[in-house]
Amino acid sequence: MTREARPICARCKRPTKVCYCAALPRLETRTRVVILQHPRERDMPIGTARMASLALPGASLRVGMQWTADQLADVIGDCERPPILLYPGAGARDILREPPSGPVTLVCVDGTWSQARGIVNRSPVLQALPRYAFAAPEPSHYRIRKEPDDAYVSTIEALMHVLGVLEQDPSRVRALLDPFHAMVDAQLAAQATAPRRESYRRPREVREPSPRLPPELAERWSDLVCLVAEANAWPRRGEHASRPDELIQVALHRPSTGETSSMIVAPAGELAPSTLFHTGLDEAMLRAGHSPDGVLEALALRPSDVICAWGHYAIELVGATADRLDLRGAAQRREQRKVGSLEDYARSLGMAPAALAPGRAGRRLAILAELVHAWRSISTTIGR
Repeated sequence: MTREARPICARCKRPTKVCYCAALPRLETRTRVVILQHPRERDMPIGTARMASLALPGASLRVGMQWTADQLADVIGDCERPPILLYPGAGARDILREPPSGPVTLVCVDGTWSQARGIVNRSPVLQALPRYAFAAPEPSHYRIRKEPDDAYVSTIEALMHVLGVLEQDPSRVRALLDPFHAMVDAQLAAQATAPRRESYRRPREVREPSPRLPPELAERWSDLVCLVAEANAWPRRGEHASRPDELIQVALHRPSTGETSSMIVAPAGELAPSTLFHTGLDEAMLRAGHSPDGVLEALALRPSDVICAWGHYAIELVGATADRLDLRGAAQRREQRKVGSLEDYARSLGMAPAALAPGRAGRRLAILAELVHAWRSISTTIGR
């Protein structure tokens, strides 16, 4: 028995049942948008590059894995709207804080981070463009696909944030999200009404969280110090793979007293391509940081302190030799499963505390502080 083909919308290329065309705005912009899409993304059913190109009449969507000056001659030759590249990297400016003056051609690479990196690395013409990046001011609304990090957003969300600044009209440009929300809602509704397939796997045993929590929460509360560190970390593959990770920020919080401190450490040399994007810091702040000499002394840790961190990387990056408490390991023992990233675990617990220090480190430090307070409360209750 042959299955009947589903009708497809000729415009958005989605099944008519989940077509988002009715929600598409028509946004004229002085900014020229050129989207360079990896071939593997072209047929992704829930991709947003095509959606953006349909909502922006002046935009062009081009597919390829490598680009030359000849292929982008109309882009690099546009004197009235000089091209800029939206991609994190060394020397990238924060486009939300330091937008270019005057009209520009915004070149955006569409694909997974691995695909986008490959396109840029294979295309000297893109590497030569002025580079801009940004830290997303709000989490992604992509509820049907999990982003690998809170800093990541879909292509249409990135364009919404950036064009809002370039066009100096964020509320108008926010209409770009109308078809995006329509697509996400329709996809979730279709998934909810789709017939469930019978599973032949043995049902997974649902385990209750273990009440066991680290004894340090009760026994050494005044010694606990939450620690988060950020690094200038180069890709593990390629010509810079041998470069060691370099400490550029450390943030501490003592839960028993509420004391918080943060230190920026000046990098010794060139910044890795994604350092500014992932840390949420700007280069001027990093270059004005403290000398890497004497970081441990400046932190003023006590011999009796127990450093609480998510895993062991941050402690090893700082070079601390004090007693340590791995909160990720403690979370996995408590939940009896892998818990993912710190941000993933915080979301599962409904935690969203205000940052305690600049950048991503400040957000992560706040989560660690709230986590140890919550666990101490549980430990105290159980101990009664």
